[in-house]
Amino acid sequence: MKTMKGPGIFLAQFAGDTAPFNSLGEIAGWAASLGYKGVQMPTWDGRLFDLDKAADSQDYCDEVAGICREAGVEITELSTHLQGQLVAVNPAYDAAFDGFAAPHVRGNPKARQEWATDQMHKAAKASRRLGLGASVSFPGALAWPYVYPWPQRPAGLVETAFAELARRWRPILDAYDEAGVDLCYEIHPGEDIFDGATFEMFLEAVGDHPRCCINYDPSHFVLQQLDYLAFIDIYHERIKAFHVKDAEFNPDGRQGVYSGYQSWVNRAARFRSLGDGQVDFAGIFSKLAAYDYDSWAVLEWECCLKHPEDGAAEGAPFIAGHIIRVTEKAFDDFAAGGADEAANRRMLGID
Repeated sequence: MKTMKGPGIFLAQFAGDTAPFNSLGEIAGWAASLGYKGVQMPTWDGRLFDLDKAADSQDYCDEVAGICREAGVEITELSTHLQGQLVAVNPAYDAAFDGFAAPHVRGNPKARQEWATDQMHKAAKASRRLGLGASVSFPGALAWPYVYPWPQRPAGLVETAFAELARRWRPILDAYDEAGVDLCYEIHPGEDIFDGATFEMFLEAVGDHPRCCINYDPSHFVLQQLDYLAFIDIYHERIKAFHVKDAEFNPDGRQGVYSGYQSWVNRAARFRSLGDGQVDFAGIFSKLAAYDYDSWAVLEWECCLKHPEDGAAEGAPFIAGHIIRVTEKAFDDFAAGGADEAANRRMLGID
């Protein structure tokens, strides 16, 4: 059995224009001061990381790793959530997602997709240079506007969408395989891969690619009312990254899963800081330990009520307190009688 690593923290929600959140050295030191041992790197934030340089320069990657190490943390994974989103964008979301792209490709969906694909390839190279085993991302979405079957979906619409999604991602997955890095998709509403059924559809479409993996985040399953513990039982072999994020679902007579276009504070389904929601983290950490998950437990802070710095301060001890240092022996070894095949046969009445 293996013990997972952590606590780690995803820096995306904390990066800013003021110290200590505006440079890698300072934000890494801040994270370490709270008790974090790792930081998950948002590759689109130039204040912290230069992806283009990291893809081409081992010296730069060594420098980045050294800055983190000197601060007291290590890099857990590179995140390409924003770039991955742009690998597949339904035209209905062109305007909404255009801001995720580099300025020179905005307003040009074809150029934007090519840029996003190139970014994914660069992240594979950078992950290899940094010695990382996994990277986290979004898959994007072509079929999501048709998630609810009204009006009735035309025959073959979803199949065509997943075939195209796979066509775009298969070369990227091959690049990650060449780099020796698992590409872990966050199962997330708004993506074409938003639950176990859709992950299976995508996995089949990419030919059960060995690098097609999961960034497990139970908060999204609470909001969908999906059994997030059973999900681990089904897909544990593909879970290679873990976002530790809490959520709650409080339906009433006015709203349910879809939450009535309300603001995050007023939604029935909303994200919370660790320990303030409904997620059974004891159950999750126990299942992951039983299945030998040995990668990182990374806080992703998204709460509609609590200040982010308070959420971060509370998150490190929360995760540390849930990580199970797995046992190297059975609890009843003291009563073991030793191995004796002859005695076993006598006990069973076998001549």
